[in-house]
Amino acid sequence: MNKLELIQAVKNRTGLSKQEAIDLVKLFFDSFTEAMVNGERIEIRGFCSFFMKEYAGYTGRNPKTGENVSVPAKRLPFFKPGKELREKVDY
Repeated sequence: MNKLELIQAVKNRTGLSKQEAIDLVKLFFDSFTEAMVNGERIEIRGFCSFFMKEYAGYTGRNPKTGENVSVPAKRLPFFKPGKELREKVDY
C-alpha cells in the first residue's frame, strides 16, 4: 500500500472528502516525522513501535581502494512490530 492508496482507503471508510483524507494522512505522517526528529518513541499498542537508534562514528575501509574512510555518527529510525501484528502476519 502506498500513500495514495492509504488516502483512498481513509476516504472510502470514513466518508471524508478526498481533500479531508489527504489532510488527515498528511497530519498523521507529519506528526510521526516531527516526533522521530525530536527523538521520541512512537508506540501504537498491538501494531508497532518506532524509535531512533544512534550509532557512533567509526573508521571504515573503501573496498575498491583499501583506503580508510571516516564514517560519521548517525541516527536511524527503526520499526518493531507489536505482538498482535506479528501473530496476524505469522498465521
